[in-house]
Amino acid sequence: MAWNKPLPRPTSISAPYWDGLKAHEVRLQQCEQGHWLFFPRTHCPVCGSRSLAWRQVSGEGKLYTFTVARVPTLPEFTDEMPQLLAVVELDEGAHINTTMVGVEPAALKIGQRVRPVFDERPGSLTLLRYTPADSGHPGVISGEPAVTEAVAVAAPQAPKRKISCKDLAAMRSLISEAFSGWSNQVEVSQQMIDQFAALSGDDYWIHTDPEKARRESPFGTTIAHGALVQVLASRLKMPMDFEIVDFVNIVNYGSDRLRFPSIVPAGCKIHGRYRIKAVEQLKSGVQVTMEIDIHVVGQDRPSVINDLVMLYM
Repeated sequence: MAWNKPLPRPTSISAPYWDGLKAHEVRLQQCEQGHWLFFPRTHCPVCGSRSLAWRQVSGEGKLYTFTVARVPTLPEFTDEMPQLLAVVELDEGAHINTTMVGVEPAALKIGQRVRPVFDERPGSLTLLRYTPADSGHPGVISGEPAVTEAVAVAAPQAPKRKISCKDLAAMRSLISEAFSGWSNQVEVSQQMIDQFAALSGDDYWIHTDPEKARRESPFGTTIAHGALVQVLASRLKMPMDFEIVDFVNIVNYGSDRLRFPSIVPAGCKIHGRYRIKAVEQLKSGVQVTMEIDIHVVGQDRPSVINDLVMLYM
């Protein structure tokens, strides 16, 4: 997966720190008086000394403070919700802003021992994350896709209720104000967006030019076409516990309502849920209106609201 999130830009002053992370090392500056520094600077903020040296340290320390961010700091981070934003106090005394990984929010405790995790996924840079010292999380998050050696066997599912489309009362019993559970997740990659742009002819830069979007778009990144996200509903396996039977054909009448309330940034994952809004007897069959809402994972506001109308004949 291409990295779609903003990245820091190393400078001549901070480059040794980033080079260290690339080598899976945590490096800090230390002045001639023994004071440890972070973030990288040209002089010691304690004594003013400009005689600074880079030294490798263990990177271990304790959790100084943290917050659980349930609203993404930027749209690109919706797939990481909730974000565990933290400050770690290294054993040398310096404080580092970071993100905790491999731990549930409820398990975080101020003062607990933590260790570094080197995140190689961005490719051009390695980022420093942290995990509890006793966590089983690996010390390196590889940028290479994981190789699956065995195919997981799906858990057996309970038989679905069979509902005859000729039984109007049973069909209307499906109407609900509550939504279903969530479907599987699908990543909306830049490659997928580019392919849809080529197919549809809608190659506007806000969808297809990441560099220009980063500079000029109000979203700071490319976004998926609303129509693309709509059609991806066919790849979302909704958890339906019923099956409509006794029909000869189904006619898709289209959408009674179609809205795109929020964006889907490139590289984010989406999932969906549904509810039956209406069931109506017509001369030619039974018409069912199903509301399908598609969300970016972690977002409460849907990206697509589609009232799909189907006629069972």
